[in-house]
Amino acid sequence: MRFKILMGMLFSVSISMAQQITVIDKTSKEPIEFAQVGSKGSTTLLITNSQGQVDITPFIGLNDIIFRLYGYEPREFDYTEIENNNFKIELASSVFMMNEVVISANKWSQISSDVPYKVSRLTAKDIALQNPQTAADLLSVSGDVFVQKSQQGGGSPMIRGFSTNRLLYTIDGVRMNTAIFRGGNLQNVISLDPLAMESAEVLFGSSSTIYGSDAIGGVMSFQTLKPTFSLNDKPYVKGKALMRYSSANNENTGHFDINVGWKKWAIVTSVSANKFDHLRQGSNGPDDYLKPFHVQRIDSVDVVIAQEDELLQVPSAYSQMNLMQKVRYAPNEKWDIEYAFHYSETSSYGRYDRHHEMKGIAPKYAEWGYGPQKWMMNQLSINNYSKNVMYDQMSIKIAHQNFVESRIDRKFNNNNRRTREENVTAYSANVDFSKRFSAKNNLFYGVEYVINDVTSTGIVENINTGISAPAAARYPQSQWQSLGVYLNDEHKITDKLTVQAGLRYTHYLLDAKFDSTFYSFPFQEANLNNGALTGGLGAVYSFDAKTVLRFNASTAFRSPNVDDIGKVFDSEPGAVVIPNPELSAEYAYNVDLGVTRVFGNVLKLDLTGYYTLLENALVRRDFQLNGMDSIMYDGSLSKVEALQNAAKANVYGVQAGVDINLTNGFILSSKFNYQMGEEEMDDGSLSASRHAAPWFGVTRLSYTYRKLRLEVNAQYQGERVHEDLAVTEQGKSDIYALDENGNTYSPSWYTVNLKAMYQFHDNFTMSGGLENITDQRYRTYSSGLSGAGRNFVLSLIANF
Repeated sequence: MRFKILMGMLFSVSISMAQQITVIDKTSKEPIEFAQVGSKGSTTLLITNSQGQVDITPFIGLNDIIFRLYGYEPREFDYTEIENNNFKIELASSVFMMNEVVISANKWSQISSDVPYKVSRLTAKDIALQNPQTAADLLSVSGDVFVQKSQQGGGSPMIRGFSTNRLLYTIDGVRMNTAIFRGGNLQNVISLDPLAMESAEVLFGSSSTIYGSDAIGGVMSFQTLKPTFSLNDKPYVKGKALMRYSSANNENTGHFDINVGWKKWAIVTSVSANKFDHLRQGSNGPDDYLKPFHVQRIDSVDVVIAQEDELLQVPSAYSQMNLMQKVRYAPNEKWDIEYAFHYSETSSYGRYDRHHEMKGIAPKYAEWGYGPQKWMMNQLSINNYSKNVMYDQMSIKIAHQNFVESRIDRKFNNNNRRTREENVTAYSANVDFSKRFSAKNNLFYGVEYVINDVTSTGIVENINTGISAPAAARYPQSQWQSLGVYLNDEHKITDKLTVQAGLRYTHYLLDAKFDSTFYSFPFQEANLNNGALTGGLGAVYSFDAKTVLRFNASTAFRSPNVDDIGKVFDSEPGAVVIPNPELSAEYAYNVDLGVTRVFGNVLKLDLTGYYTLLENALVRRDFQLNGMDSIMYDGSLSKVEALQNAAKANVYGVQAGVDINLTNGFILSSKFNYQMGEEEMDDGSLSASRHAAPWFGVTRLSYTYRKLRLEVNAQYQGERVHEDLAVTEQGKSDIYALDENGNTYSPSWYTVNLKAMYQFHDNFTMSGGLENITDQRYRTYSSGLSGAGRNFVLSLIANF
């Protein structure tokens, strides 16, 4: 009897020990953090901690336990094999990945080779090496996203010829787009902290089936640091402190984050503070980009001041702070609950391109900038892993967000300063389900509800007397709502062919009340009550383990929002946009075909071609107000315009990538993007699309040896001649260079950059580089701010 009890105890201890494994690098023998452990027959996904450890209790007895991490060859084991390996798994580095894990395609973790969309992914290691100052810069260094800038405190992504409110932003799975996301350039992405990112993904093409309105050109999905639990009785503590300096704008950045985890509770705290001086542009380039003066107020008079350094772009300085707090609780293996708080605030900052505008020989504006941009989010996430009739996994996300932004302008030697402030409170609730009916069939479905309350105010203040008075607001007081349901099925028809098909119905409502105090509108309110049906069909065919063919056909929509229906805004000199309550949704129809091929461990090629047709497009067209085609606005007779469903547009292009393993730690990679777009004008003629950027790309030569990473890269953009600019862009001499005929155009450019990272101690890493080595003076297409000149960057990182 005692013998049986003793054997039982030993068996129990052995099972207990068998539940925890360690994953290490095959070459360095160091533990691998964030390795993902899953199974073909389970929706559960486990992640290793900083010691490379993870408890695999959910997979005991299975014969298809898979270990994956970007940059490593995936490995599959039977549970008995793991036991025979003493619960230690070795992963070998892989130059080329065909099966990395992505989450943006269906909101769930999926293998990229099963996804018909093109997805670009940046890991925390990529972000650390590239050292982006803002989240906009983070997207830019990917080589797949083009970023426009009108001021240093901003960045407006362009993807496949679409931008602004035709792209969707998500943060930890929560929709960030609001009812005042406009068709003009957007700066909201800078509210996100690149130093608090675990990864970032870009999902290309129309994606409204899963994500609803606005996902026409693509989805940018950001995942922030996730609290990690301890696997034993000792608290798991991990943290990072960073200090960074950049010479081109005298950047001073500090960051600190810490994770403390117990068996059932875990917290993450993250704090970042940035301070940027005026940005210095390069010395070699078009003189048209120079503005060697700025305006100062001296003794109640605006004075034009000549700059000692003509390369400084004044005003462009600003500062920013980001806070994040997460608390995670998992009472058992079936429930995982997390609360997250995010807060971001910038200082006021100047919109540099507006300070280029002249009225005769004097600047048009003495002030033109944005007030503090604030973003706050409270989010509650509840995940349940429970195989039942309805689902295997359920995810509930409830979020409350608040956005504050303002515009401040004052004309040269005018005492009246106008401030218009917008405040948006957004509530959202998402419930998503995943159900595996068999090893070959996965069903994803869910429901989403979003409501936005918009409050807009206007004030005019005399800066000499301090007396203020109400002024016209930018938007009506409004409420925008959206309710959507979707269903997406993934079916593995054969071992080589996987097909996905989905449908979504979204119903949207808008109620706006107009204030006719300052403008005599022929209406007092606007109401929308309409719906949109979208869908998609995609297929992935794997010829073998090294060749994958992707096809996707999908539709997408963008419902009119408050910015479309209710905005009063001087779109350009001599024209004013007025509200138009008679709008309906615009629709996109997208087809893309892609192929990925790996040749041994030497070469990887990736090629995707796409075509998107946009119908019922919302565009500015001539309009009338009370029978008049022009009105007095801001002291000038201005032509009346309004957004209307009056055009078609199409975009087509190619995205290409190549990676070459040069052996001995050297890898050569390149990404190239070519897009062309046309949109219909009011006279029936065609114009180039404003948001279809010239061809662009990045080429990198990297070297890795143990704890050293080096990279030399070149980023570049093609020329856009005057005739190929959008008609609406051709007259903007304040942001474009002039050719030999005095016509506007966007010159081609390149930069050469050196990046380096070295871990010189177990707890300390140094990262830095020299950017724009040849000191080029350049502007990304459609930008009003030049890029940084020669820039020295240095970061010191302490890990504990």
